[in-house]
Amino acid sequence: MAATEAGCEHYVRSCLLKAPCCGKFYVCRLCHDGEENHQMNRFEVREVKCAVCNTVQEAQQTCKECKVKFGEYYCDICHLFDKDKKQYHCQPCGICRIGPREKYFHCMKCSLCLGTDLKNNHKCVENVSRQNCPVCMEDIHSSRIEAHVLPCGHLLHKTCFEDMYRTGAYRCPLCMHSAFEMKEHWAQMDEDIAQSPMPTEYQDTTVKIICNDCQAHCTVAFHVLGMKCSSCGSYNTTQEGGLITPTAVETQQTTEQLLEEENDAEQHE
Repeated sequence: MAATEAGCEHYVRSCLLKAPCCGKFYVCRLCHDGEENHQMNRFEVREVKCAVCNTVQEAQQTCKECKVKFGEYYCDICHLFDKDKKQYHCQPCGICRIGPREKYFHCMKCSLCLGTDLKNNHKCVENVSRQNCPVCMEDIHSSRIEAHVLPCGHLLHKTCFEDMYRTGAYRCPLCMHSAFEMKEHWAQMDEDIAQSPMPTEYQDTTVKIICNDCQAHCTVAFHVLGMKCSSCGSYNTTQEGGLITPTAVETQQTTEQLLEEENDAEQHE
């Protein structure tokens, strides 16, 4: 029998874990959770069964009978057995992470291990890793999938972020802030709008907008291709209210002037 026969789609190992909740043997907690109507607590695992000699024994890295190594990597806190992926146990996270350790640091505010390139170079959001991914709604903190930090500080699974990129979605699902560096795209929109003038009846039409990137409120020229924030230059904007035509502006100004005149007349009576 091969030493890794007990391995599953999630891990490469040569033992099965005895679930402390139901006493059943499963290759890993994920296999258990997929079959049962409850979840296995990885930290409470006390016994394993060797996949080579079937000996049930205390959780440890090497079988006490046949001496087969259950996993190249073993954590006696998480009871994680797997092939070597440069894993390390992060004490603040409370779980094992795929390394190497020197390429990651733990952000105490975000409550997550992040790549060293993000140290002092990301926007922190308090305990952001304790929220589910807003795309797939699955857990981020303990997920086997790497987290991706958006410019706004919110997190997505890296695979969900890549799916967003492929489909052309560019906003954070939580706060609508741009999820990518968009300067080149905004420049292209400038060119497209310059080459696509609005019909005469709309050329002097304006609209109130709020920018999803800088939160500025502006009144800008209306265009079907997009409304550009006059504060930061982003086209990631949301229209507030209807179109404002020159006639509507003149009517509003006339109304305001009449009201002022009426007020002045009342004050002189």
